[in-house]
Amino acid sequence: MHDLAPFIDHTLLKPDATAKDIEQLCQEARTHHFHSVCVNSSRVAQAYALLADTQVVVASVVGFPLGGMDSDAKRYETELAIDLGAEEIDLVLNVGKLKDGDDKFVLRELRDVVEAASDRVIKVILETCLLTREEIIRACHLVVDSGAQFVKTSTGFSKSGATIEDVRLMREAVGKDFGVKASGGIRDRATAEAMIQAGATRLGTSAGVAIVSGQVAAGEY
Repeated sequence: MHDLAPFIDHTLLKPDATAKDIEQLCQEARTHHFHSVCVNSSRVAQAYALLADTQVVVASVVGFPLGGMDSDAKRYETELAIDLGAEEIDLVLNVGKLKDGDDKFVLRELRDVVEAASDRVIKVILETCLLTREEIIRACHLVVDSGAQFVKTSTGFSKSGATIEDVRLMREAVGKDFGVKASGGIRDRATAEAMIQAGATRLGTSAGVAIVSGQVAAGEY
């Protein structure tokens, strides 16, 4: 049985999340020693201030949740989030461009964000529920080639979240030493353990407290 806290990106990305909610998120991360909190870029400064005296990392989503905005917008949001204190970036892949077969565009955009992040950790969200098996493999190879550090299953805001099968496929595609983050629908310890067994090295969930407490949380992300 794993000590799950170091695997968890404690996440709050709901559009109606308030400053008080972010404060609670950070307090929970501090108490349970989660790896990070993951927030929208407008909440990075607050989270950074609340966690400045801890080992908890602040992660920001970029291009969230659809990934279809212009590449320059993604680069700017990345730079802004880092300036505000983000140490990790969870970037949404341009799924439509991947489906177009425009791998040059996808790779160029990924490399642009990696460059903007200045050696910070980049986790690329594939939104696997929208992709075929072949597209997942292709996306994984592009992410590895880009210089990013993780592939990630899901935003938690699409049709479904992480599956064991997709995590296994991603692990196979990127090799044994690359980061794989499972996110979306991880609500209890059994599911979290299963994702790690399948190859995940990080877990994105808003149910971190329930997971480390052996409970089952309600909700989606």
